[in-house]
Amino acid sequence: MGWQGRQRQAARRALVLVLGLAPVLALSGCVSFESWGQPARGFISPAVARAFLPLDGPAYWVLEGRGAGMVIAPGIAVTNAHNANLVDKADVIGTSSDYDLLFFRTSKQIPPPQALPWVGEQVIAYGEGMDGALRMARGVVRWTDAPVVPRCKGCGVQHAFAFEADAGPGFSGGPVVDARSGLLIGIVFGFRDDAPETHGRLMYAYDMRLVRAELSAVRHGVAVLGRRPGR
Repeated sequence: MGWQGRQRQAARRALVLVLGLAPVLALSGCVSFESWGQPARGFISPAVARAFLPLDGPAYWVLEGRGAGMVIAPGIAVTNAHNANLVDKADVIGTSSDYDLLFFRTSKQIPPPQALPWVGEQVIAYGEGMDGALRMARGVVRWTDAPVVPRCKGCGVQHAFAFEADAGPGFSGGPVVDARSGLLIGIVFGFRDDAPETHGRLMYAYDMRLVRAELSAVRHGVAVLGRRPGR
């Protein structure tokens, strides 16, 4: 394996979130080393299509970073904080102090209808492939309150929901929707391949109640360390 191959392999290892009660590594830059999920011909609903924002930009070395954003309020979208290099700095509203969320301005004005996740729910996640084409991954919600080690010293344990699906880099910041109704239920931020009691990759996402609360906190300059969803 050449130097570039070793560097790519090392970077890919650094992208995987080790979630639960072990140290956590962020999906920094959300580099697309390969296309996860399946090709998508379109979105489950026009509302999700209107609110989806593909993101791309420079990342590690000669590789291109890809991720996604989602409109959650008129003129406001969300993505992961680790996707900051994919967003124009002039558009940034702010970043959550204790969750992997970044809010930015957009010309789009209509957010999709939202709901909360539930265990056993069939879901679809959307993201960007290596070639910039839309990708999708179907899955099932396994936990609605999965603990995640905090991102910074002194921060509280994060809480997210987890679903089994073959998504990965390029899906960061993208939406998770109910597979039947198309309702937006969360924003992807990481994944794990060695999770117990699962048969494949476990994806992690923040539910929309938490995302809305973080937006309010950012807009009002309020710190909300360690808050559990719904509190």
